[in-house]
Amino acid sequence: MAVNMNKTELRYELPAGAAVPRLDDLPEVASVRGPRQERLEAEYYDTGDLRLLRAGITLRRRRSGEDAGWHLKLPAGVATRREIHLPPGQGDGRVPVELAELVRVRTREEPLGPIAQITTDRRLLTLVGHTGESLAEIAADDVSAQGLGGTTTISNWHEVEVELTGGGPSLLSAADRLLRRAGLRPAGRSAKLEWILGDQLPDSAAASPLTPASPAGQVVLAYLRTHADRLKSLDPMVRSDEPDAVHQMRVATRRLRSTLRSFGGILRSDATARLAAQLKWLGTVLGEARDSEVLVRHLQERLSETPTELVIGPIEAHVQRYFAPVSADARRALLIALDSERYFALLDELDALLAEPPLTEEAALPAARVLPREVRRAYRQANRRMRRARRGQPTNEALHQARKAAKRVRYASEAVAPALGKEAGRLARQMQRIQSVLGDHQDAVIARQLERELGIVAHLGGENAFSYGLLYGRDACRAEQFRAQARRAWKRASRRRYRRWLA
Repeated sequence: MAVNMNKTELRYELPAGAAVPRLDDLPEVASVRGPRQERLEAEYYDTGDLRLLRAGITLRRRRSGEDAGWHLKLPAGVATRREIHLPPGQGDGRVPVELAELVRVRTREEPLGPIAQITTDRRLLTLVGHTGESLAEIAADDVSAQGLGGTTTISNWHEVEVELTGGGPSLLSAADRLLRRAGLRPAGRSAKLEWILGDQLPDSAAASPLTPASPAGQVVLAYLRTHADRLKSLDPMVRSDEPDAVHQMRVATRRLRSTLRSFGGILRSDATARLAAQLKWLGTVLGEARDSEVLVRHLQERLSETPTELVIGPIEAHVQRYFAPVSADARRALLIALDSERYFALLDELDALLAEPPLTEEAALPAARVLPREVRRAYRQANRRMRRARRGQPTNEALHQARKAAKRVRYASEAVAPALGKEAGRLARQMQRIQSVLGDHQDAVIARQLERELGIVAHLGGENAFSYGLLYGRDACRAEQFRAQARRAWKRASRRRYRRWLA
């Protein structure tokens, strides 16, 4: 059975003559336990062209130590990695299917095999708090590594790792300052594997900052690359059923599709139409899994706000019983989609677009000259839809369409903000407020449909449907409130000062 955990750690090079300083005086630390000596031997796995290492992912099989077994490390934020552990298994060296599936979004059809052997002689110190709890571990490592590629390479080096085990960010910051003063340098490589195979990776020099003079195509492609990588990074989280992963992957998918549709003057629409359609399909599959999560939470929140004496009958049990098969079916359909040829063809097409983008002639022009026009087109559509929704008694569908248009303006403004600055960012934030209010309205609309359906089922089953009617009425009132909020929010968002830069 897999064990999942997040680990936050910092890594330092230990120059010759330098030593790990005393750590007793760090904040929160009462004592230091150790050192404990251990030898760790591991084989590292990747594709022949190092696709995992390029994505900041490490897959290894550790043969010794307390945590012997398979370790998959996935990026999870600054200095933090998501680690998935499996027992050692058999001695044939084949990567467990469970882990291979989690990285297939990177490897596609390329086989995984051993690429390096690393032996670590470790001196481990434990920082202990005032109540005896472990706060952090400091590992001083003497490392010997051997590459297993076409040319065998052997490397040796010394490093220090600081890993939080119970302490907070302030302890990590204090340890960082202490180690730097002692002469240790932050490691330029984030994983041991990079020490021996780093020369096979492309240069990781930071991209030049985007400015109003940057080519428009460069600005749009930077945004697409960010969210293409975001989508791939979330794939293993969705497969592992991590909280909120489905929602975040759906948002990344929507941003990609919206960008392709909004910047037809930069990327040829005829060359991106198929990919946009495939992204719509993926977003729909993710949405079906996400919508059940949202509805369950919505109903649970409404029930928690209702006085106990007004909750008549086993309503919460009915809600859980209704959604259990719905959620299970949506989850099953999502996993089938993520294992389908269609999904991996989508990823291949996305990679191909970023490698050889179908740019128009205008893509070479300065961002400040052409990108405001692209955003203005999206803004005008949102304005038309909001006016349509405001005429008379707005329909739910009109407001839903207005929300989608506002979202498109938001994503387009986000895409150009790194080059065009604060004004684009301010418009994006205003559109986010519109999107949020209209999203709450849509949730209330959908919840009312379900509350009515559950009430009818309860009535036909001989139960009292009073509480369902109460929830329905409350959501009807909330929907009216959200409509009024949306009108006020749009009045503010459409002020000239937020869109002067679009002229």
